[in-house]
Amino acid sequence: MFENRRPFLTGLAYRILGSLAEAEDAVQDTYLKWQASERGTISNPAGWLTAACTRRCIDMLRSARRTRVDYVGAWLPEPIQTMIEETPEGAAELSSTLSLAFMLVLERLAPKERAAYLLREIFDQPYADVAAALDVTEATCRKLVSRARNRIGREETGAVVPKERQDALLAAFQAAIATGSTARLARLMREDIELRADGGGKVLALLHPLSGKADVLGFVGKILNRSWSGYKWQRVDINGTRGALVFDGPDLVASVSLASDAQGALSGIYIMRNPDKLARLADADRTIR
Repeated sequence: MFENRRPFLTGLAYRILGSLAEAEDAVQDTYLKWQASERGTISNPAGWLTAACTRRCIDMLRSARRTRVDYVGAWLPEPIQTMIEETPEGAAELSSTLSLAFMLVLERLAPKERAAYLLREIFDQPYADVAAALDVTEATCRKLVSRARNRIGREETGAVVPKERQDALLAAFQAAIATGSTARLARLMREDIELRADGGGKVLALLHPLSGKADVLGFVGKILNRSWSGYKWQRVDINGTRGALVFDGPDLVASVSLASDAQGALSGIYIMRNPDKLARLADADRTIR
Protein backbone atom coordinates (compact mmCIF):
# COMPACT_ATOMS: atom_id res chain seq x y z
CA MET A 1 0.00 0.00 0.00
CA PHE A 2 2.63 2.53 1.03
CA GLU A 3 4.87 2.06 -2.01
CA ASN A 4 1.89 2.52 -4.33
CA ARG A 5 1.17 5.81 -2.60
CA ARG A 6 4.78 7.02 -2.43
CA PRO A 7 4.83 8.93 -5.79
CA PHE A 8 1.69 10.86 -4.80
CA LEU A 9 3.08 11.67 -1.36
CA THR A 10 6.43 12.79 -2.79
CA GLY A 11 4.74 15.04 -5.34
CA LEU A 12 2.56 16.59 -2.65
CA ALA A 13 5.43 17.06 -0.21
CA TYR A 14 7.69 18.63 -2.83
CA ARG A 15 5.04 21.17 -3.80
CA ILE A 16 4.43 22.08 -0.16
CA LEU A 17 8.10 22.31 0.84
CA GLY A 18 9.87 23.41 -2.34
CA SER A 19 12.66 20.95 -1.68
CA LEU A 20 12.94 17.37 -2.92
CA ALA A 21 15.38 16.49 -0.13
CA GLU A 22 12.93 17.72 2.51
CA ALA A 23 10.03 16.07 0.68
CA GLU A 24 11.76 12.70 0.78
CA ASP A 25 12.42 13.19 4.49
CA ALA A 26 8.72 13.95 5.06
CA VAL A 27 7.69 10.85 3.12
CA GLN A 28 10.16 8.71 5.06
CA ASP A 29 8.78 10.06 8.35
CA THR A 30 5.30 9.17 7.09
CA TYR A 31 6.49 5.65 6.28
CA LEU A 32 7.89 5.19 9.79
CA LYS A 33 4.62 6.40 11.28
CA TRP A 34 2.72 4.01 8.99
CA GLN A 35 4.92 1.11 10.08
CA ALA A 36 4.26 1.88 13.74
CA SER A 37 0.50 2.27 13.31
CA GLU A 38 -2.27 -0.24 13.98
CA ARG A 39 -3.02 -0.64 10.30
CA GLY A 40 -5.90 -3.01 10.86
CA THR A 41 -7.86 -0.16 12.42
CA ILE A 42 -7.31 2.24 9.51
CA SER A 43 -10.39 2.25 7.28
CA ASN A 44 -8.96 4.60 4.64
CA PRO A 45 -5.21 3.98 4.26
CA ALA A 46 -4.77 6.45 1.38
CA GLY A 47 -6.46 9.22 3.35
CA TRP A 48 -4.48 8.33 6.48
CA LEU A 49 -1.19 8.55 4.59
CA THR A 50 -2.15 11.83 2.93
CA ALA A 51 -3.09 13.35 6.28
CA ALA A 52 0.07 12.13 8.01
CA CYS A 53 2.33 13.40 5.23
CA THR A 54 0.52 16.74 4.96
CA ARG A 55 0.76 17.44 8.67
CA ARG A 56 4.45 16.53 8.72
CA CYS A 57 5.07 18.85 5.76
CA ILE A 58 3.25 21.73 7.45
CA ASP A 59 5.45 21.35 10.54
CA MET A 60 8.57 21.24 8.36
CA LEU A 61 7.45 24.25 6.30
CA ARG A 62 6.95 26.36 9.39
CA SER A 63 10.47 25.53 10.52
CA ALA A 64 11.89 26.10 7.02
CA ARG A 65 10.32 29.54 6.80
CA ARG A 66 12.05 30.61 9.98
CA THR A 67 15.35 29.43 8.46
CA ARG A 68 14.71 31.26 5.18
CA VAL A 69 14.55 34.58 7.03
CA ASP A 70 18.34 34.28 7.39
CA TYR A 71 18.91 32.84 3.91
CA VAL A 72 21.68 34.63 2.02
CA GLY A 73 20.37 36.07 -1.25
CA ALA A 74 17.23 35.22 -3.17
CA TRP A 75 15.69 31.85 -2.28
CA LEU A 76 14.48 29.54 -5.05
CA PRO A 77 12.86 26.11 -4.78
CA GLU A 78 15.16 23.15 -5.37
CA PRO A 79 14.93 22.46 -9.12
CA ILE A 80 14.19 18.94 -10.29
CA GLN A 81 14.35 17.14 -13.59
CA THR A 82 10.94 16.04 -14.78
CA MET A 83 9.93 13.26 -17.11
CA ILE A 84 8.90 14.19 -20.64
CA GLU A 85 5.15 13.72 -20.91
CA GLU A 86 3.74 11.71 -23.79
CA THR A 87 0.91 14.14 -24.58
CA PRO A 88 0.74 17.95 -24.81
CA GLU A 89 -2.06 17.88 -22.23
CA GLY A 90 0.07 15.91 -19.80
CA ALA A 91 3.03 18.23 -20.33
CA ALA A 92 0.86 21.30 -19.76
CA GLU A 93 -0.61 19.89 -16.56
CA LEU A 94 2.83 19.02 -15.18
CA SER A 95 4.26 22.41 -16.09
CA SER A 96 1.38 24.36 -14.58
CA THR A 97 1.72 22.65 -11.19
CA LEU A 98 5.51 22.31 -10.94
CA SER A 99 7.02 25.35 -12.62
CA LEU A 100 9.33 27.47 -10.49
CA ALA A 101 7.07 30.46 -11.21
CA PHE A 102 4.14 28.60 -9.67
CA MET A 103 6.23 27.36 -6.75
CA LEU A 104 7.30 30.92 -5.98
CA VAL A 105 3.68 32.09 -6.01
CA LEU A 106 2.89 29.35 -3.47
CA GLU A 107 5.42 30.98 -1.14
CA ARG A 108 2.87 33.75 -0.54
CA LEU A 109 0.59 31.33 1.27
CA ALA A 110 0.57 30.34 4.91
CA PRO A 111 1.40 26.65 5.45
CA LYS A 112 -2.19 25.46 5.90
CA GLU A 113 -3.39 27.60 2.98
CA ARG A 114 -0.71 26.11 0.80
CA ALA A 115 -1.54 22.53 1.75
CA ALA A 116 -5.29 23.10 1.37
CA TYR A 117 -4.87 24.73 -2.03
CA LEU A 118 -2.63 21.96 -3.34
CA LEU A 119 -4.80 19.13 -2.09
CA ARG A 120 -7.99 20.65 -3.44
CA GLU A 121 -6.94 22.52 -6.59
CA ILE A 122 -3.97 20.46 -7.81
CA PHE A 123 -4.69 16.97 -6.49
CA ASP A 124 -8.48 17.27 -6.72
CA GLN A 125 -9.19 15.94 -3.25
CA PRO A 126 -12.74 16.34 -1.87
CA TYR A 127 -13.17 19.14 0.66
CA ALA A 128 -14.07 16.62 3.35
CA ASP A 129 -10.80 14.74 2.81
CA VAL A 130 -8.76 17.96 2.75
CA ALA A 131 -10.38 19.10 5.98
CA ALA A 132 -9.59 15.76 7.60
CA ALA A 133 -5.97 15.94 6.46
CA LEU A 134 -5.60 19.40 7.97
CA ASP A 135 -7.63 18.58 11.10
CA VAL A 136 -10.02 21.50 10.50
CA THR A 137 -13.73 21.77 9.80
CA GLU A 138 -14.91 21.63 6.21
CA ALA A 139 -16.07 25.26 6.46
CA THR A 140 -12.61 26.32 7.58
CA CYS A 141 -11.08 24.27 4.80
CA ARG A 142 -13.21 26.05 2.20
CA LYS A 143 -12.09 29.40 3.61
CA LEU A 144 -8.43 28.35 3.40
CA VAL A 145 -8.79 27.34 -0.25
CA SER A 146 -10.74 30.49 -1.13
CA ARG A 147 -8.18 32.71 0.58
CA ALA A 148 -5.36 30.90 -1.24
CA ARG A 149 -7.09 31.36 -4.60
CA ASN A 150 -7.46 35.07 -3.96
CA ARG A 151 -3.84 35.48 -2.89
CA ILE A 152 -2.50 33.57 -5.86
CA GLY A 153 -4.71 35.10 -8.53
CA ARG A 154 -5.18 33.70 -12.00
CA GLU A 155 -2.62 35.63 -14.01
CA GLU A 156 0.50 35.20 -11.90
CA THR A 157 1.34 31.52 -11.94
CA GLY A 158 3.12 31.47 -15.29
CA ALA A 159 1.56 30.40 -18.58
CA VAL A 160 2.15 27.09 -20.31
CA VAL A 161 3.40 27.69 -23.85
CA PRO A 162 4.39 25.12 -26.49
CA LYS A 163 7.78 23.44 -26.15
CA GLU A 164 8.86 25.05 -29.43
CA ARG A 165 8.34 28.48 -27.90
CA GLN A 166 10.15 27.46 -24.73
CA ASP A 167 13.07 26.23 -26.85
CA ALA A 168 13.16 29.54 -28.72
CA LEU A 169 13.28 31.56 -25.50
CA LEU A 170 16.02 29.36 -24.08
CA ALA A 171 18.02 29.58 -27.31
CA ALA A 172 17.78 33.38 -27.29
CA PHE A 173 18.91 33.52 -23.68
CA GLN A 174 21.85 31.22 -24.34
CA ALA A 175 22.85 33.19 -27.45
CA ALA A 176 22.76 36.48 -25.56
CA ILE A 177 25.14 35.06 -22.97
CA ALA A 178 27.46 33.56 -25.58
CA THR A 179 27.69 36.69 -27.76
CA GLY A 180 26.89 39.57 -25.42
CA SER A 181 24.32 40.77 -27.95
CA THR A 182 20.90 41.07 -26.30
CA ALA A 183 18.78 42.61 -29.08
CA ARG A 184 17.06 39.34 -30.01
CA LEU A 185 16.43 38.45 -26.38
CA ALA A 186 15.03 41.93 -25.69
CA ARG A 187 12.34 41.46 -28.33
CA LEU A 188 11.12 38.35 -26.52
CA MET A 189 10.94 39.88 -23.03
CA ARG A 190 8.24 41.53 -20.98
CA GLU A 191 9.09 44.97 -19.66
CA ASP A 192 8.58 43.78 -16.07
CA ILE A 193 10.71 40.64 -16.36
CA GLU A 194 12.37 39.36 -13.20
CA LEU A 195 15.66 37.49 -12.83
CA ARG A 196 16.47 35.55 -9.65
CA ALA A 197 19.71 33.75 -8.85
CA ASP A 198 20.06 31.50 -5.80
CA GLY A 199 23.61 30.99 -4.51
CA GLY A 200 22.68 30.34 -0.90
CA GLY A 201 25.68 32.36 0.23
CA LYS A 202 27.96 29.53 -0.94
CA VAL A 203 28.85 30.73 -4.43
CA LEU A 204 28.78 34.08 -6.19
CA ALA A 205 25.24 35.08 -7.15
CA LEU A 206 22.91 38.05 -7.08
CA LEU A 207 21.81 38.93 -3.57
CA HIS A 208 18.54 40.47 -4.77
CA PRO A 209 16.26 39.82 -7.74
CA LEU A 210 16.59 42.05 -10.78
CA SER A 211 13.39 43.60 -12.11
CA GLY A 212 12.83 45.29 -15.45
CA LYS A 213 14.13 44.70 -18.95
CA ALA A 214 17.05 47.15 -18.80
CA ASP A 215 18.61 45.72 -15.65
CA VAL A 216 18.10 42.10 -16.73
CA LEU A 217 19.57 42.67 -20.19
CA GLY A 218 22.54 44.50 -18.71
CA PHE A 219 23.25 41.59 -16.38
CA VAL A 220 22.90 39.00 -19.16
CA GLY A 221 24.88 40.88 -21.80
CA LYS A 222 27.72 41.99 -19.53
CA ILE A 223 28.06 39.93 -16.37
CA LEU A 224 26.90 36.54 -17.64
CA ASN A 225 28.59 37.05 -20.99
CA ARG A 226 31.94 37.47 -19.25
CA SER A 227 31.55 34.61 -16.78
CA TRP A 228 29.44 32.05 -18.68
CA SER A 229 30.42 32.37 -22.33
CA GLY A 230 32.67 29.28 -22.22
CA TYR A 231 30.25 27.02 -20.36
CA LYS A 232 28.53 24.00 -21.91
CA TRP A 233 24.73 23.76 -21.88
CA GLN A 234 22.61 20.63 -21.68
CA ARG A 235 18.91 21.07 -22.33
CA VAL A 236 16.59 19.20 -19.97
CA ASP A 237 13.07 19.53 -18.63
CA ILE A 238 13.19 21.24 -15.24
CA ASN A 239 10.02 21.47 -13.18
CA GLY A 240 7.90 20.67 -16.21
CA THR A 241 9.34 23.33 -18.50
CA ARG A 242 12.34 23.48 -20.80
CA GLY A 243 15.53 24.42 -19.02
CA ALA A 244 19.24 23.76 -19.02
CA LEU A 245 22.07 22.41 -16.94
CA VAL A 246 25.19 24.55 -17.25
CA PHE A 247 28.64 22.93 -16.93
CA ASP A 248 32.14 24.27 -16.46
CA GLY A 249 34.02 21.27 -17.78
CA PRO A 250 32.65 18.25 -15.87
CA ASP A 251 31.24 20.38 -13.05
CA LEU A 252 27.58 21.39 -12.88
CA VAL A 253 27.65 25.07 -11.93
CA ALA A 254 24.11 26.25 -12.59
CA SER A 255 20.65 25.39 -13.82
CA VAL A 256 18.43 27.73 -15.81
CA SER A 257 14.63 27.78 -15.88
CA LEU A 258 12.40 30.26 -17.69
CA ALA A 259 8.84 31.49 -17.26
CA SER A 260 6.63 33.10 -19.87
CA ASP A 261 3.24 34.78 -20.06
CA ALA A 262 0.21 33.67 -22.07
CA GLN A 263 1.53 35.48 -25.15
CA GLY A 264 4.84 33.60 -24.96
CA ALA A 265 6.88 36.58 -23.75
CA LEU A 266 9.70 35.86 -21.33
CA SER A 267 8.57 36.89 -17.84
CA GLY A 268 11.03 35.21 -15.48
CA ILE A 269 14.56 33.82 -15.43
CA TYR A 270 15.56 31.55 -12.55
CA ILE A 271 19.20 30.60 -12.07
CA MET A 272 20.19 28.05 -9.47
CA ARG A 273 23.80 28.29 -8.30
CA ASN A 274 23.51 26.87 -4.77
CA PRO A 275 25.67 23.70 -4.88
CA ASP A 276 23.51 21.96 -2.28
CA LYS A 277 20.44 22.30 -4.48
CA LEU A 278 22.37 21.39 -7.62
CA ALA A 279 23.92 18.27 -6.10
CA ARG A 280 21.23 15.87 -7.27
CA LEU A 281 19.88 17.75 -10.27
CA ALA A 282 22.09 16.03 -12.82
CA ASP A 283 20.71 12.67 -11.70
CA ALA A 284 17.96 12.12 -14.26
CA ASP A 285 16.64 9.15 -12.30
CA ARG A 286 15.37 11.49 -9.57
CA THR A 287 12.18 12.62 -11.27
CA ILE A 288 8.78 13.65 -9.98
CA ARG A 289 5.28 13.91 -11.40
